[in-house]
Amino acid sequence: MANSTIIPCLQYRNAHVAIDWLCEAFGFRRLSVHADERFVHHAQLVLEGGMVMLASARDEFAANDPVDRWRLRMVQPDQIGGRETQTSCVVVRDPDAHYARAIAAGAEIIRDIANQDYGGRGYGCLDIEGHMWWFGSYDPWLSLDEPEGETRAAVH
Repeated sequence: MANSTIIPCLQYRNAHVAIDWLCEAFGFRRLSVHADERFVHHAQLVLEGGMVMLASARDEFAANDPVDRWRLRMVQPDQIGGRETQTSCVVVRDPDAHYARAIAAGAEIIRDIANQDYGGRGYGCLDIEGHMWWFGSYDPWLSLDEPEGETRAAVH
């Protein structure tokens, strides 16, 4: 699988703990973590050819700092009633084994594992800070290998 050019970026109140939990619960591997005792400034976690980046959420901001102006646009799920405006979708080879691993680590399942009408099998869950995740076997990149007519007929 080629590496994606779109990489989800998340913020966590306790990014140090979140990194450990994401690796245990979801099977991510630390590729790079730039941190001090207080903050994770930038981290890259990889899983089966995909990547997420994350950093510590902060409550103190400098209005003239471009990085802080970026962070001011971000909110955490607990600040908006546990809601999200997007989710990370991760393709995994064995969604049933992944589901069991996530449950064992304490992930909150919000959409039980099931076969999907569009293909594949997957489930939805929340991580330890309420971010939504989808894990499943459906790989939309594989549909690019279908004959052009079949792909276009399925897309409306």
